[in-house]
Amino acid sequence: MSPTTEELFRRFGPGYKWWAAATVMIGTLSMVVSATTITVAVPSIMDQFGMSQQQVQWLVTGFLASMTSSMLSLAWLVDAFGQRLTFVVGFFVFIVASLLGGFAPSAEAMTVARVIQGAAAGVVQPLAIIVIFQVFPPRQRGLGMGIYGMGVLLGPAIGPTVGGVLVDAWSWRGVFFLTLPFCGLGVLLGLLFLPARLAKRPSRAFDWNGLLLLVTALVSLLWSFANGDRLGWSSPLILGLLTLATTSSLAFVAWELRSRRPMLNLQVFLSRDMVLGAVLMFAHGASLYGTTYLIPLFMQHVQGVSATGAGAVLVPAGLLMALTFPFGGYLGDHVPPRFPAVIALVCLAVSAYLLTLADAETSFWWMAAWVALGRLGLGILNPPLTIGALRSLPDELLAHGSGALSFARQLGATFGVNLLAVLLAHRIAFHTDALRVTQADVGWGIHQQAQALGFHDTFLILSLVLALGLVPAWLIGQTAKGNKRQQAVSGQQLRRDTRRRKK
Repeated sequence: MSPTTEELFRRFGPGYKWWAAATVMIGTLSMVVSATTITVAVPSIMDQFGMSQQQVQWLVTGFLASMTSSMLSLAWLVDAFGQRLTFVVGFFVFIVASLLGGFAPSAEAMTVARVIQGAAAGVVQPLAIIVIFQVFPPRQRGLGMGIYGMGVLLGPAIGPTVGGVLVDAWSWRGVFFLTLPFCGLGVLLGLLFLPARLAKRPSRAFDWNGLLLLVTALVSLLWSFANGDRLGWSSPLILGLLTLATTSSLAFVAWELRSRRPMLNLQVFLSRDMVLGAVLMFAHGASLYGTTYLIPLFMQHVQGVSATGAGAVLVPAGLLMALTFPFGGYLGDHVPPRFPAVIALVCLAVSAYLLTLADAETSFWWMAAWVALGRLGLGILNPPLTIGALRSLPDELLAHGSGALSFARQLGATFGVNLLAVLLAHRIAFHTDALRVTQADVGWGIHQQAQALGFHDTFLILSLVLALGLVPAWLIGQTAKGNKRQQAVSGQQLRRDTRRRKK
């Protein structure tokens, strides 16, 4: 008979929670490393397959968009198949997709493999939160979340570094094989330490309509953004896709509001702090994954460093972010969330602005310091933001609120990478044309100057957008006196909505 959580505790004793935490930690780390490792391999992949900037960014955004869509299916998968089977099958699909990507004969095959990887990662990574809340008592859940946070935060630090070594020593194909040993270990630990589905528990119907609408909206919007400059923003295809994206998004919201079993419970956004928290989580994901994508490209294309060097510049920053995470949790418990949120947004905006000063001669350590300032902000931001937003919800909406914040962060990562890549390509093209008018040389010198200027423009716009985030950062948590009233209103609305859906 498949064991439940209680039976696993009896079998392994009090230490079982650490085995369960280690299992999901490996899952989280493997998925985050795979999401970020590809960035240092982008130049080599572009050279081998002759891909443009718009084409190659799909290796990152395809993964993130697929992950964003599939993570909303986790609740149904766990309910229908149990934690163990969901975790193990997710890892198995990820392993198969990694092998397909590593042996891919073409850019198209590699992109498909990355999309499948992302779909599996969207199931495996957020499962960690469910497991931690199950196996840790309430007074130790902060410790459990710290373990989970270490996996999320260390991935962007070690992934590009190890990936860079593999690219320089062997080939870009190595980044697809990097996590396979950990995936195998994850499958073994999942079979041993994760509980199975509860027997005789009916599973609810899956929200296929919601998933279809969400995927349609994401794919059409991202594809139009990526190809708008090439095809023309007024072309019938781009206008049609933007219209389809808008229509699908509105239909998704309408459907989720009426569905008996929504993928994303929109009732959580009756709380103002949840709305502000989702906006800031969007900025969190865009900043983390957007800079992780841009910085290695800048160092390889403009500074001419190796893939190893480009990945290594993220290590000090990633370690600082991981070490800052517990301090952010302390702030979340002891001070209003707006104070750490404002400090974090200032760090992020200043870090992006300092990167506009970088050029071909900027030293490794200056680059590392400027990146580290932004990662310091990210480490401070996450725990207080999560606590401040969820604190405004009644207990019966906490799980839905947590899922909504994770979705917002992943959506920010998806659109952050896509829009920054599109903006970078646009600004490089603009500066190339401008320099050709003013300079006689049309060789590599102009191209390198245009690239440097394009990166500067992109980092400057990112800095300005992050500075705008100071407004929601200052407002979040200021409804503390009204939180009980918000909880009562949200709870009443949830109960009314539940009764309506059952009719």
